[in-house]
Amino acid sequence: MYQPLVSSEMEAEESEEPRPARQGRVSAWGRVVAYRTMARKTFESKPISHWILLSLSSAAMLVAFPASSLLSRVYYSNGGTSKWIISWVAVAGWPIPLLVLIPMYFVAGNYPTPLSAKLVVSYVGLGFLSAADNLLYAYGYAYLPASTASLLGSTSLIFSALFGYLIVKNKINSCTVNSIFVITAAMAIIALDSDSDRYGSVTDGQYAMGFVWNILASFLHGLIFALSELVFVELLGRRSFHVVLEQQVMVSFFAFVFTTIGVVINDDFSGMVSESNSFAGGRSSYLSVIIWGVISFQLGILGATAVLFLASTVLAGVLNSIRVPLTAVAAVILLNDPMSGFKILSLVITLWGFACYIYGHYPTS
Repeated sequence: MYQPLVSSEMEAEESEEPRPARQGRVSAWGRVVAYRTMARKTFESKPISHWILLSLSSAAMLVAFPASSLLSRVYYSNGGTSKWIISWVAVAGWPIPLLVLIPMYFVAGNYPTPLSAKLVVSYVGLGFLSAADNLLYAYGYAYLPASTASLLGSTSLIFSALFGYLIVKNKINSCTVNSIFVITAAMAIIALDSDSDRYGSVTDGQYAMGFVWNILASFLHGLIFALSELVFVELLGRRSFHVVLEQQVMVSFFAFVFTTIGVVINDDFSGMVSESNSFAGGRSSYLSVIIWGVISFQLGILGATAVLFLASTVLAGVLNSIRVPLTAVAAVILLNDPMSGFKILSLVITLWGFACYIYGHYPTS
């Protein structure tokens, strides 16, 4: 009698043990179905033109921004020295979105947005911040490898999240806080491993200043993202895609004006002739770097502004961060950037920080 009793209890336990696993599988599958349903509803809530524009804008960020970063490093590694010239290159393409905007007024029947005092002040302010941001990034790329500068640029995600919360009232949660700490730790690893990726011609002081300027540039980058979204929300509205082009034209124009003043005062335009003559590869290579830099910078900024309009600061921050590993890998392959074990560790930790951020902002209902 005892053995069957034990056997029946064991059978009962064995029959009960798989239930939580089965429930777990059902729960996991239910979550997959819920996400799939949510994705379908989200897709159906917008016209197909919205998703096409968002895809093109995202692609512009992920291709043009890394390209502009690599071109900046090529400029300095091949003999360029001016910080103002690279800053000027970043905004000299301001007429590019204008060439797209003007036909929209005639073909799509859109009308120019009236320029109120608040809107003009916003354009001027964003233009000045953009000019300062470009100059700080130029100093960073002058003294740091492109892979290191791009990793430091990932801190813009931190500032995008903080300013998005303070200015635009975007959500911030425990995952965001965790990603902030993780990315900060990754930047600390790079700082401690500075000897492994510093160019021989760069002094300790220059490397340190490049590090600081890059972080400050990321600070301004995050602030510009949030303020740009605020302009859309409070002043422009999300009426039509032409307001994206309008803002980009005006902000880039004022940034171009501020930067051009700096170039003239520093007398760097006259120095472009001597730079092109001594540039590795000759004048044609110099002009190629400058021209493609103008195009890639403007396309990247236009893509970022469009993502802000079509989605939010959150998505713009995520895409801006995804470009970090793309730039780092491309710099190692194309520019032979040094990639130490510590830098690889920093990259992995940074990716983990991005994953935390994306997970925390992924809609659950």
